[in-house]
Amino acid sequence: MSAFGNSASPAVKVVATGIGAALFFVFGRFVAIPTPVPNTTISIQYALLAVFALLYGPVVAGLIGFIGHWLIDATTYGPWWSWIIASAVAGLVMGALMVRAQAGKGRTQMQTLATFNVAALVACVVSWGVVAPLLDIAIYAEPASKVFTQGVVAGVSNALTTCILGSIIVVAYLRTLTQDASLRVEE
Repeated sequence: MSAFGNSASPAVKVVATGIGAALFFVFGRFVAIPTPVPNTTISIQYALLAVFALLYGPVVAGLIGFIGHWLIDATTYGPWWSWIIASAVAGLVMGALMVRAQAGKGRTQMQTLATFNVAALVACVVSWGVVAPLLDIAIYAEPASKVFTQGVVAGVSNALTTCILGSIIVVAYLRTLTQDASLRVEE
């Protein structure tokens, strides 16, 4: 089994999805930091989503983003599908771009962190710079200037929190792993 969850059993992935969605909900619902832009917050749950994307891949991360965001919206003002879908896309994109880092073997901590952060940045640009605003316009007929402003603020804040907090979590996790050549059989 790899250090990362790419060879995890389906049961482990189901459990990871449930735990990840629950944590995404708790952080998104109760640790959201308001911004001056209406209906837009600084959200730390995307750092967690990125870590799950690294550990379990795109399907698990996409489901965590979708379910977790739906739970947040369902317990506040009702589902806002464009941003729920954008959260799922963020998980899918991060997981897909981190597939190479999931192998774990032969990659340095810096290589893993570089892949992690590039994936997070690309996912934030795609999800909140493109997907969320375009779906807001298509589904809810929202004004373009409003939704692209919200998208830029959300994208920048999510990228910063994901890269900073996510990197701290990944470094802490990587330090717990045993190096391949560090153990030997004693005679």
